Amino acid sequence: MKLIIQIPCYNEENSLPETLSQLPRHVEGFTSVEWLIINDGCTDKTSEIALKCGADHIICFNKNKGLASAFMAGISTCLDLGADVIVNTDADNQYNAHDIPALSRPILEGKADITIGARPIEQIKHFSPLKKILQKIGSSVVRMVSNTCVEDAPCGFRAFSKDAAMRINVFSKYTYTLETIIQAGEKNMSIMSVPIRVNKDLRESKLIKSVSCYIRTSILTMLRFFVVYNPFKYFVYIGFGLFWVGFIIGLRYVYFVLIGEGGGNLHSLILSAIFLGMGFQTILVAFMADLLAVNRKLLEDIQYKLRKLENEKAKSKH
Repeated sequence: MKLIIQIPCYNEENSLPETLSQLPRHVEGFTSVEWLIINDGCTDKTSEIALKCGADHIICFNKNKGLASAFMAGISTCLDLGADVIVNTDADNQYNAHDIPALSRPILEGKADITIGARPIEQIKHFSPLKKILQKIGSSVVRMVSNTCVEDAPCGFRAFSKDAAMRINVFSKYTYTLETIIQAGEKNMSIMSVPIRVNKDLRESKLIKSVSCYIRTSILTMLRFFVVYNPFKYFVYIGFGLFWVGFIIGLRYVYFVLIGEGGGNLHSLILSAIFLGMGFQTILVAFMADLLAVNRKLLEDIQYKLRKLENEKAKSKH
């Protein structure tokens, strides 16, 4: 059994030595543990320092592509290298690496496909009260949308089984944390939260530039995921809403016709027709979107089978 620990990096020459010094070389249940660094277009000496600190593999991008792209490149490379379990952590050493055995254990025992660290949010001193509240609200929304029981949705400290890694597709350019949970829920994967410890803050977050930006981006990201993974519900709700508004306005016009004042309320008839037409068209869009969603699922199944075949070929070569 091989465990590969991957770390997406962007200009992490200052924090990376501390992060790598904490990573384990031996984890119970695995015959080998390797480290993979994803250099996301770094302009500093991240790659050189990673090699000096013992990194086994390094992927280098010519320019910065973002956290989500770096994460997916790491997952793909880990699979090619024959990983049975993949652990993803951050380069700023915010997660306690001594919890990697606990994070990977449920996967080894067959109890989960994906495990996600659950930080002690209330005990993290460098988190402001507002950030703690937003973390809780955000995780609650993700649980509702994904139909999972993840306690700490934004946490990047997580482990994936080989099979789960093959099924993941991240389309977002912002982050992978929310989309992977929603996808896992849609694909009926087993997700488990594992209590983890955190280390002192080495630097400010590069992903969250401001609270307002984080809120706006998170809302738009989750809305987009809902449209992508539940398009029928999304458009049907909107369609029926518009349809009922038009129907109620139409009833108003009928009422005035019955009392002999219909001629002065033609604007209600026109407005009713507009809303009814919009509602009907939106419901049609819902059925079209549902067909596209079915087609996407079929393509994902084909992609999964291809990945599995490629992985088996790569494993036979090794």
